[in-house]
Amino acid sequence: MAFVKNLFDKNFIEYASYVIRDRAIPDLEDGLKPVQRRIMHTLFSIDDGRMHKVASVVGDCMKFHPHGDASIGAALVVLANKGIFIARQGNFGNMYTGDEASATRYIECAVHPVAKKFLYNPNITEYIPSYDGRNKEPVVFRAKIPVVLIGGAEGIAVGMSTKILPYNIREVIDAEIKALKGQPFEIFPDVATGGLIDVSNYNDGNGKIVTRAKFDMSDEKRIVITELPVDTTSKDLLDSIDAAYKAGKIKISSVEDFTTDRCNIEIKLPRGVYAKDVEKALYAYTACEKSIACQMLVIKDNMPVAMTATEIIKYYAKKLTAIIKDELEFERADLTEELHARTLERIFIEERIYKSIEEMKTAQAVSKAVQDGFIPFKNELVHDVTDDDIERLLKIPIRRISLFDISKNKEQVAAINARLKEIARRLRHLTECAVEYLDGILSEIKEFTLLDPKKDPRAISAQLLERQTEIKSFSAVNVKEIVKRETPLRYDDKGYLGTGVNGGREVLRVTPFDRILLIRKSGIFTVCDVPDKLFVDTGVWYCNYADKEIISSILFTVIYRDPGTKFCFIKRCRISGWIMNRDYMMAPAGMEVLHIDTRAKFKFTLHYAAKPRIKITSQEFKAQNFEEKGLKANGIRLEARETESVSVEKPSSEAEAFCGGTF
Repeated sequence: MAFVKNLFDKNFIEYASYVIRDRAIPDLEDGLKPVQRRIMHTLFSIDDGRMHKVASVVGDCMKFHPHGDASIGAALVVLANKGIFIARQGNFGNMYTGDEASATRYIECAVHPVAKKFLYNPNITEYIPSYDGRNKEPVVFRAKIPVVLIGGAEGIAVGMSTKILPYNIREVIDAEIKALKGQPFEIFPDVATGGLIDVSNYNDGNGKIVTRAKFDMSDEKRIVITELPVDTTSKDLLDSIDAAYKAGKIKISSVEDFTTDRCNIEIKLPRGVYAKDVEKALYAYTACEKSIACQMLVIKDNMPVAMTATEIIKYYAKKLTAIIKDELEFERADLTEELHARTLERIFIEERIYKSIEEMKTAQAVSKAVQDGFIPFKNELVHDVTDDDIERLLKIPIRRISLFDISKNKEQVAAINARLKEIARRLRHLTECAVEYLDGILSEIKEFTLLDPKKDPRAISAQLLERQTEIKSFSAVNVKEIVKRETPLRYDDKGYLGTGVNGGREVLRVTPFDRILLIRKSGIFTVCDVPDKLFVDTGVWYCNYADKEIISSILFTVIYRDPGTKFCFIKRCRISGWIMNRDYMMAPAGMEVLHIDTRAKFKFTLHYAAKPRIKITSQEFKAQNFEEKGLKANGIRLEARETESVSVEKPSSEAEAFCGGTF
């Protein structure tokens, strides 16, 4: 049994780790999930400056991704719609209406040059074998800007989830520049569909936002929805409006959807209803307003970590200087080898070292002759001559030797040395280089926004650089605050109370969100939700909204009788707290409740049992003459005489008669 348990535990941990790291949660280094990374790697591998059928890209990507073509195609469409990673041609769906993309055989794509600039640097990227060992794929790309913020991410793993809203690319790059300069910055989400967001509880990526549609209410008889809330399509909005209308929550005449590449939903209102009357109801009952919980969970150093947007920006600012340093050092090493090769070639030809090998009989002798030929020029070399250097020199053809241009060689060497000096300078000023790089990325993006999207699939929407979502301060509309108490709560002579009771007396006007306090004839009181039809046994003394401020302000007067002695008692108390759907006693257990009243002042008369030689058969009392007690306390005995009945002074007005719901 222990073996089976250990086996299950081990397999579950492996599965959970796989889902977290390899499917659901993006990696901080490049902001991509594995399928997205493999799509970009495929596009980098096949990039030839032309468009490719998406179906063909999906097929090529299957060499790296073992989970089938459907997941690859769907992920590619989502990535393409981010607007910066993939150049697209054809119908890739509509983010406003929610319409799906065309089949992969009908649409085309290619890697976008901007994405290639900030993601692709194979010389300093670590590659590993693909799942079948036939190909190589990157562990992660060394992204130079916070892709995880620009693209956003959403995923559900085992025991954890991530929800990262997208950010404006210009604001992200500006924030990264400020982080490099040590300046303070603040950054908030921005989505292409626009809308309004309240970020007062956003907590830098790990709180929640309240998002709203933007309304045009210039015509008081019409509301036009011009921008959508975050993570909402026009279809979602229309479905929620239709459901609210059918439920009687909003009053509208008709709804028309004219959404294309911008949101345009027109709501016409019936006679007597105006835009200002419907605005809050739309926010309360439809998808025009919703709250979204955010969680910035990413994979960092192979572990899931919750980070803030500010931390991610600062991480990338530090990381960018490290990437630029690695690229410069790689280029320096490459140029150093190029300089060594050019120097060897010049000396080999100019000093006619090749002549010394003409009489050599063996390969070892040839190699030694070349090696010895460079000894007088050792100070001019970058480093010692290697066997590979000799092999390369011996492969130089005679024609190239005879046509060797020493002036051109010197120009090449001078250019290499100049570049090496520039690299040395840039390595001393990495922060300035990083800022320069980010400014260049922004400039390049701006150039692509000038292209005509109908003629060039690489065109980037100008909206990508401008904030679309407006930040405003507002709180979510509380349905309970705007709903009107229009539903009658009735009580009939059969002892039923509820909104579904036909006929009888109307006790209160309620909403579905109300709770009511009910005191039965037995003296038991209960707080419950508004009932549809509830049998209250012998009837009720009192019924009102279970609002603690209202109820605690009422002084209840309870007149009850001991069934054994027939003595009467009075207790004046308040109800200050309760637990839902739990029964409480207004009088001590076993007592018979004769009357419950909510008036502060009233008179009542006790009628005593007839006794020989007793002339006084009744006695009048004033309720206000008795002190207030606790709800659980015993009452005050009125008289040590058997009481037959009690009569209470009638209310002086109808309002006093129905003091918050007294029957």
